[in-house]
Amino acid sequence: MNRARSTTVLASASPARLAVLRAAGIDPVVFVSGVDEPAIEAASSHLGPAGTVTALAAAKAQAVVAAVTAQHRDAVVIGCDSMLLLDGRLRGKPADDAQARREWAEMSGRTGDLLTGHAVLVLTDGRITARASGHERTGIRFGTPTPDEITAYLATGEPLQVAGGLTIDGYGGWFVEGIDGDHSSVIGISLPLTRRLLADVGIPVTDLWRRH
Repeated sequence: MNRARSTTVLASASPARLAVLRAAGIDPVVFVSGVDEPAIEAASSHLGPAGTVTALAAAKAQAVVAAVTAQHRDAVVIGCDSMLLLDGRLRGKPADDAQARREWAEMSGRTGDLLTGHAVLVLTDGRITARASGHERTGIRFGTPTPDEITAYLATGEPLQVAGGLTIDGYGGWFVEGIDGDHSSVIGISLPLTRRLLADVGIPVTDLWRRH
């Protein structure tokens, strides 16, 4: 790919994902997919938890293609989705404080798996010329916050913005005892997985780094 003409696109509204990429040397433009996540989750449930998050990521990347090609004929599009797997059930962003409180009552003192699905599309002269997708699984060892701590955490608004009702790079980090796996995946975008997927479509990640 001609780096001078290509653009890196993040198909996500997540400020955390954007911050991870920027800290790692990539300055993507953001296109928000707006896909019907519950509908895609239901349609892909037969694929299992990992397949579901991967399907969601692929749908998000695909959904922005038309908007991207209208402005950038050559681009690398990265789609992401994250959900927490606990007791065999995938958990996305809580719908409200009551649900977030129930989720935390179930998670406290336990270990869950954060599943992060990623999809990469390569656009060349306005056409999709390559694609790759996959997922990352990271274990999260939850602490046991007190009821007052949970109330204070809910008041920040953070739990309603993130999969599983927490993130390690914000207030939720106080209530995580440790992780087993890739920490960037828990924030929202796995750098190791993204690098592997880019390699699968023939793009060294260093080609996407900002120029100095």
